[in-house]
Amino acid sequence: MTTETTGTAEPIAFKAEVRQLLDILAHSLYTERDVFLRELISNASDAIRRFQFELLTNQDVLDPEAELAIRVAVDRDARTITIQDSGIGMTREEAVENLGTIAQSGARAFLKRASENKATTTEIIGQFGVGFYSVFMVADRVTVHTRSFHPAAEPIIWEATGGDTYTIVPGDRTERGTTITLHLKQDAEEFANTWRIEQIIKKHSNFVAYPIYMDERRINEDQALWRQTPRTVEADTYTAFYRQLTLDSDEPLLHLHISTDAPVDLHAILFVPARRERGLIERRIEGTIKLYSRKVLIQEDTKDLLPNFLRFVEGVVDSEDIPLNVSREVAQNSPVMQRIRKSLSGRMLREISELAEKDTEKYARFWREFGVFFKEGMATDYEHRDDLLKLLRFHSTHSNEEHALTALAEYKSRMIDGQNEIYYVMANDLEAARRSPHLDPLQARGLEVLLLTDMVDVIMLTGLRDYEGHQLRNIDDASLELPGEAPENEYGDLTEEEFGALTKRISDVLGERVKAVRASKVLRGNPVRLVSEEGTAGREMQRIEQLLG
Repeated sequence: MTTETTGTAEPIAFKAEVRQLLDILAHSLYTERDVFLRELISNASDAIRRFQFELLTNQDVLDPEAELAIRVAVDRDARTITIQDSGIGMTREEAVENLGTIAQSGARAFLKRASENKATTTEIIGQFGVGFYSVFMVADRVTVHTRSFHPAAEPIIWEATGGDTYTIVPGDRTERGTTITLHLKQDAEEFANTWRIEQIIKKHSNFVAYPIYMDERRINEDQALWRQTPRTVEADTYTAFYRQLTLDSDEPLLHLHISTDAPVDLHAILFVPARRERGLIERRIEGTIKLYSRKVLIQEDTKDLLPNFLRFVEGVVDSEDIPLNVSREVAQNSPVMQRIRKSLSGRMLREISELAEKDTEKYARFWREFGVFFKEGMATDYEHRDDLLKLLRFHSTHSNEEHALTALAEYKSRMIDGQNEIYYVMANDLEAARRSPHLDPLQARGLEVLLLTDMVDVIMLTGLRDYEGHQLRNIDDASLELPGEAPENEYGDLTEEEFGALTKRISDVLGERVKAVRASKVLRGNPVRLVSEEGTAGREMQRIEQLLG
């Protein structure tokens, strides 16, 4: 295969953001440089997928019978690596758009993160459309031969050396697709090794949906992992697949492998990440679920397969029952999709419920990362309210341990005789909640109090009015009446008359800033507490106002 250009090459200037990006990549720290191969194979896979999707509605294409595959070759003597795909290819205009520029938001985000030195370059490559340019960490010249799937399209050759410009000239490629040749730098000679390249592919790209060949030998898995029988898959394999799917270096907290043919044909692997924020350029707390129909990817980011409160879940879903050429709108509302949605939601909630029952420590880790989503779901998802109620966890006065959590059922089991309400206090953080003067009268009576410190708690309370007939009650309410034996009235060294004079003095000083100053018969360790006036919206409304800015 030739990599020599033909015709007259006129330099074309890269956009300013690309020039800055190339400079960063060319001089980046030489750690984990093998990421470049993952990015090129990912791009090749995407090009094949796009062609496959085009073929569903358009038969007027170049080489319709060509195998959908990726081929990788290494020339040790020439110090080159070649990656070839039979994907959708590019026209000259598409090459300028795809290789000469990058998404503006992506460029700015990458450059900002790199300039702030908040992560290694390799940690953030692959996000926001900069993956192709990772080749310049290892290559001082890159040549791209490509021809679009359109039969009348002319082949072109794109070439760059990592400087300020690139060239595009007519090519002589006859087949559809793209071939990228990397001319390795001297200090990247380690990659001019067939065995090394094969190991990198197995590490990062083993589960690509299309064959990857080296020397006509397929080196990646020949069956999609989600199509395999769950009991035959090793735990390490799930972890490797998760890392390839999400680019997350952590192990997932939980995985669920579904393979069933009733009530709908369904093959899926779903993951709960270890962390809500996974070290990307921008805060990312939502997962991505790829939707396949008969092993063909039809939606890259499917939003409606799980309830919104499970939007942190990552994974793949495949079904024989989804038509390949169905529109997104029809697919979302079809009976098949509704059955898939119901099945996935039920299985995922059961898996999380089992985790909560069998491994409280691991569930506590899960709750710290994703509990806010479930609290939000209490207010927004009535269909799953009963499931969510069982999964809610709270800090409470029952334990002073930092990570100790309690379920509503556990709280109920500890309610004292005559207690009909579930008590809670709201604060900005756990320390402030534990020091709240509102706790005095309840602790004196042996009453447990839930400690609500998340901003989202106020939203949760709009959907959590009661639990099994017991109303939830904010203890900052001035009209609060408590069960149990009241503590003795104590005014310290002051007489009742002297204490009355003190409250009047305080009222005079504060004036209209308070509604009233009253003597408390229950405060023990605190000199004063502020309560909401009876009939007012109280702390919940104040926190809603904070949320709304």
